Amino acid sequence: MVFQEIYKKCQNIMDKRTSMGDAISRYVRPGAHISIGGFTLNRNPMAAVYEIIRRKIGNLHVYAHSNGQGIDELIGAGCVRAVEIAYGGNGRFAPTCIRFRKAVESGRVLIEDYSNYQMALRFMAGAMGVPFLPTISSLGTDIVGKWGFSQEFREKERRLSLKKLTVMNNPFQRQVDDPRKVVLVPAINPDVTIIHVQQADAKGTARIEGLTFADVEQARASKRLIVTCEEIVSETILRKEPGKNQIPFFCVDAVVHQPHGAYPTACYLYYDYDPVYLNHYKEAAQEDSAYRQYLEHYVYGVKNHQGLLNLLGKDRLELIKAINPEGYAPGLDRR
Repeated sequence: MVFQEIYKKCQNIMDKRTSMGDAISRYVRPGAHISIGGFTLNRNPMAAVYEIIRRKIGNLHVYAHSNGQGIDELIGAGCVRAVEIAYGGNGRFAPTCIRFRKAVESGRVLIEDYSNYQMALRFMAGAMGVPFLPTISSLGTDIVGKWGFSQEFREKERRLSLKKLTVMNNPFQRQVDDPRKVVLVPAINPDVTIIHVQQADAKGTARIEGLTFADVEQARASKRLIVTCEEIVSETILRKEPGKNQIPFFCVDAVVHQPHGAYPTACYLYYDYDPVYLNHYKEAAQEDSAYRQYLEHYVYGVKNHQGLLNLLGKDRLELIKAINPEGYAPGLDRR
């Protein structure tokens, strides 16, 4: 009987389900170093992004692999001070994210760019607990020679390395051979990472269907991890095919059940990206006053992500509903 009581209490402690507002307010603070998952138009944690914007959490230092809508809206809303990224774009809707580009060109946001592979390695180094990893990626390119952050900024920001990267001779090369250069890239350990997944249980074990991008490395590199998910499922379901569970529960600090949490980006097997919304966003993002009106209507004008979905209506969501086994909406007009 005593054992059962203890087990029951442990189960309650392990239940990490919470609301979006609680998760964001608890872990995302002004000036935090954060990382967001997803890739261009896929699985951006948009519900969390909109919550950060509504709460006007600013001065953020953001790390991303190759993000799109999420990074663009955070920057457009004035939440971001600096970003380290390989690529920011929304496919044909914005080969380079619009608000992102405007902010960088005007100097409102500092940027340091790496290759896609380098960003993956930086998150992997963070996950491994090592200070850097070597690569030959970017040798012979401007990524090596042109740095986005000044030395003064690096020295002031104690969370940053004093160097963007280091190029050195391979220390294991025999002297008689021609020396081969390697690039050392610094590890990333964000204060908090936010990813959106298809399924998670109450404790935080999470399953990503389809391509994982750099989400797994980002999740494991972070000090705190918020997982938003389409479905909360039982441990029994996840245990049937444990090899498909990429995020273990002990990495997770908060689980938020948020259907359509990646909208307007896609979530494989559940829904496609919304070309109607993204086309409207593309037009609004071109001009400052139009973008402010967009934010007032679609972000500040609703209480939460469900409010945005209600504003758009069921027909819009039905339009992008995924058909299985394809995992996307084959008949969707993407123009």
